[in-house]
Amino acid sequence: MRIGVTMTARELDLEVADAEEVIRSFRQAVEDGEKILWLVDEEGRRHGLVVDKIAYLDVEADKSPRIGFGKE
Repeated sequence: MRIGVTMTARELDLEVADAEEVIRSFRQAVEDGEKILWLVDEEGRRHGLVVDKIAYLDVEADKSPRIGFGKE
């Protein structure tokens, strides 16, 4: 998951266990008027993001290694 931050060209790149949960948490933080959104990455590190500085959330599809020649 990549998170864009306003007023900077950089992105925060996080590996999270459940991207949909992050999206729900972000929506709830916006609706509740919270100032900080706390996220935990897969390594257990906590990241505090200023909610009104988040420009976008970019969620990639699961890129699990595929074995074989079949199509889904």
